[in-house]
Amino acid sequence: MKKLTAIAATLITASVLSTSAFASDDDNASDRLQSARGGVQALTVTLENLGATVDKSVDLNGAYTYSQKEAVYNAKHADLQAQFDELRANSAE
Repeated sequence: MKKLTAIAATLITASVLSTSAFASDDDNASDRLQSARGGVQALTVTLENLGATVDKSVDLNGAYTYSQKEAVYNAKHADLQAQFDELRANSAE
């Protein structure tokens, strides 16, 4: 009986851990997407406050997974960062 209880406890623990791992991966992907989205929004506001004209649009057509959407937001952030760097370089002159 003790052996059966130990096996059952082991299976339950393994099941919980694997479920947590899968949920954790989804949560991390969601968190990364939210972070990328927030970075774009923050940089957009910063550029607008500096008087720049900013294209806020992010085209998510064809991006179905969290990773694909994150990549689109990261590309947009890179574009905005380049605009910010150029604006800053021009204001330093």
